[in-house]
Amino acid sequence: MNAMMHQRQQREPYVIGPDGTPLTLADLPSPNTKRWVIRRKAEVVSAVRGGLLSFEAACERYKLTDEEYASWEKAIDKHGMQGLRATRIQQYR
Repeated sequence: MNAMMHQRQQREPYVIGPDGTPLTLADLPSPNTKRWVIRRKAEVVSAVRGGLLSFEAACERYKLTDEEYASWEKAIDKHGMQGLRATRIQQYR
């Protein structure tokens, strides 16, 4: 781990992201995100599950409905990150 990343981790709270690297609030997708790719959805779920962001804060920040966020969690639990693929939703139901 390089020195800069180590220093950042000491100053900011973080969780382990979906790819195994530290994820801070600054690393999360922009609140203006319009295109939700698999990685961005998984980062938001990791942040909520790890306590970096509350469920309510995530829904407010990203203008998500409770159901939309819950569907991301359910897809990850059932099918892993690939379950978040928009084109695969029908296949996984």
